[in-house]
Amino acid sequence: MSAAPFNPEDIPKEVKDGLVASILGGLAMTARLLLSTEPVSLGWVVRRVFAAAITAALVGYAIQEHIQSPGLRMGVVGAAGYAAPECLDYLLKYVKARGEKEVAAVAGKPSKPHGKGKAKKPAAKRGK
Repeated sequence: MSAAPFNPEDIPKEVKDGLVASILGGLAMTARLLLSTEPVSLGWVVRRVFAAAITAALVGYAIQEHIQSPGLRMGVVGAAGYAAPECLDYLLKYVKARGEKEVAAVAGKPSKPHGKGKAKKPAAKRGK
């Protein structure tokens, strides 16, 4: 008994759109890396291409209802893949700054010295 043939029409439209967006983003990053003159390692290239693919897929899902023209949508997805390192660097800096701000707000609050909610006044020094 053999397996049923694979039918591409059975794949949901959302999955197809995500795959196309990921491929476009990865190809845009590949083009960017091919045009670069900087020496880089294979691991660095793989990380950048995967980051571009993921970013492009997320952008593709986000703009699906906002941009109706397929050509313009694919252009935006490709541009997002091309700009993925800058987008992700900005996002990471934003999240880190926001986290540090929240930690500083929590750590900076003075605790109540006793249950009454008022801090004790320091005792006045007595003169000799």
